[in-house]
Amino acid sequence: MAFQDEDVAPITLLLSPERLGKLTQLTGSAHTAVELHQETLSLGASLMNTTATIEIALRNSICEILSQHFRKPDWLRQPPLPFQWRESETKKVALALDSARRAEYSKLSQAEKAELDVKAFPSGRPPNTPHLRRVRARREHIIVTEGKVIAELTLYFWKRLYGHEYEQTLWRTALKRTFPNKKIGRADVAQKLEDIYQSRNRLAHHEPVLHKRFEDTLSAIKFVIENLGTRSPSTDTPLSRLLTEQIHSVTAQAKTLHDRLASFKIEPNSLPKSQRH
Repeated sequence: MAFQDEDVAPITLLLSPERLGKLTQLTGSAHTAVELHQETLSLGASLMNTTATIEIALRNSICEILSQHFRKPDWLRQPPLPFQWRESETKKVALALDSARRAEYSKLSQAEKAELDVKAFPSGRPPNTPHLRRVRARREHIIVTEGKVIAELTLYFWKRLYGHEYEQTLWRTALKRTFPNKKIGRADVAQKLEDIYQSRNRLAHHEPVLHKRFEDTLSAIKFVIENLGTRSPSTDTPLSRLLTEQIHSVTAQAKTLHDRLASFKIEPNSLPKSQRH
């Protein structure tokens, strides 16, 4: 059942007048503003599904290449010298490891958690040990796979690997193979991933991705799916074929919403001459 006119006031309070303010001002109708707000969220959800696939494909491509490059099972946590992560990435890996351990710890029974005390406190647990300290000490002895740590790392981490700081140590030595087209430079990849990252963050916080931001994001998505792992750009890559229907759908959805938004904008030539200035 669609929401009714009497629902508009309470819905406006729930969504916040500030959030609906520009749409209400544009349309002159609080009811229509709510409708457009929901359509914008729907478009965002569709776009988020597409960017999620991009993120998964990108991180797995990177991991495959770096695994071959470093030739070390735990390359993420302990990369072989002389390579070293920058401080930012070192912290992100540590946080991802802790997050993976937290997830595993939550699955343990109370008896299994207690068994970790033997490793955490080999000389015996000190009396009056705070619960939080005990839990942290236990978690440090939980073994998690590299894959679980990788899954905890965000797009921020992966896009950082294409930054200028890793030009010599990662891009030239390994990551160029993720985008092997000779015409594509590291900065090209970095900018496209930044566009996707910024929009993904907005979508995660339920903010709109419309107009130029939408176009830039769609362009970046097409760049990735047409160039990831191939020497010549193609709309017929496996990833492109996987996402073709989604991209067509989200493009049509965006056009419908943009056209509706544009219909509320009054063109100067449609006003009486006395109101054109």
